[in-house]
Amino acid sequence: MVATPRTPDVDASALLLDAGGRVRSDADLVFYNQPEHATGAVRHTGKATAGDTLSVDLGRVEDAVDRIVLAASADGGTFGDVPGLLLRLTDADGGGVVAEFAMTASTETAFVGGELYRRGGAWKFRAVGQGYASGLAGLATDYGITVDDEPVATPAPEAGAGLPIDVRKRLDLRKRQVAVSLEKRGARGVAARVVLALDASGSMSRLYRDGVVGRVVERMAAVAAALDDDGTMQAWTFATNPARLPDLVVDDLPEWIRLHARVGEFRIRKRPPRDLEPGQVDMAAVGGSNDEPKVIAQIRAFVRAAPVAVPTLVLFFSDGGVTRNREIERELRDAVPEPVFWQFVGLGRRNRYGVLEKLDTMTGRRVDNVGFFAVDDIDDLPDADLYDRLLAEFPSWITDARAAGVLRR
Repeated sequence: MVATPRTPDVDASALLLDAGGRVRSDADLVFYNQPEHATGAVRHTGKATAGDTLSVDLGRVEDAVDRIVLAASADGGTFGDVPGLLLRLTDADGGGVVAEFAMTASTETAFVGGELYRRGGAWKFRAVGQGYASGLAGLATDYGITVDDEPVATPAPEAGAGLPIDVRKRLDLRKRQVAVSLEKRGARGVAARVVLALDASGSMSRLYRDGVVGRVVERMAAVAAALDDDGTMQAWTFATNPARLPDLVVDDLPEWIRLHARVGEFRIRKRPPRDLEPGQVDMAAVGGSNDEPKVIAQIRAFVRAAPVAVPTLVLFFSDGGVTRNREIERELRDAVPEPVFWQFVGLGRRNRYGVLEKLDTMTGRRVDNVGFFAVDDIDDLPDADLYDRLLAEFPSWITDARAAGVLRR
């Protein structure tokens, strides 16, 4: 990595990974504070005229090591402040350049430049160029390094303490994964109110019947448990009409899903609603067709009527069939000055999301307050990938919203 005296201090590092892409222990990280691997195969040799350097003796690398990640971290600034950022691979014997890879950066404070990997009994090199906004700690954590947390105050009782053991274990694992996804983007410890919006239109029937929506709710509860101090999530169901559901309290998660993860109903004849349990919404009043602008407007009204000190993250799930494009766009443009980020997720269909697919690139807004992605089968998406995608834009919106005066802190 190349730096000048006026740029941030750049430190090279290496991670020795097994075939699963993880370190075997913290000893597999080589950096300025642990400058030599126990085998002597990798050493941090320090600053040179052209930047910080590592030395790798491939003949001494253990058979259990499948890859060696070559990375760097920046102290006192970001890699966007480093001119001529590149990784240069040289032959230790002759000094000749084997490979050179220039990189472009902005807000990253850690960078994976490239990696050495085994292929067909020989070592190869490939460029990577992946940045992290969470420094060396975030990068190392991604590969399995245990990073000591700073001392914190005694926490409140753990959300989910009353859950069945299997549900609680899944919740705990998912909360940690949410934290990892946020830390990758420099948003460690961020707090937010989380609001869930569930499409209950008739085309969603199979997803409700097969339990897909219930499993989505369980995975979203982990986001609320990680971001909200009390782990509570506000929720709406919507089709022809929206309806606010009882707040989802983590301890009540299985029962909440049973009572409230329900598809809308068409009622042709006027008749009393079917027997409803306490708190349940009459889903015939919700209906069965799509009218997204109504629920967006209702959630916006809720946020205005119940302000909180933290931003609001809306997790909005729909299977498409969107037709009210102009009204949706108007609602979300009008929502730009509000402390809310809208993350839309498409379920089960392709190319039927109308304006939702274009919201990310909608011009003429002070800040980009909307994200969208679609998945054919959300059950097939691992938690790590789901939370990475779900939280990909929320941290950058927080930064931009603060700069624009939308958020005060």
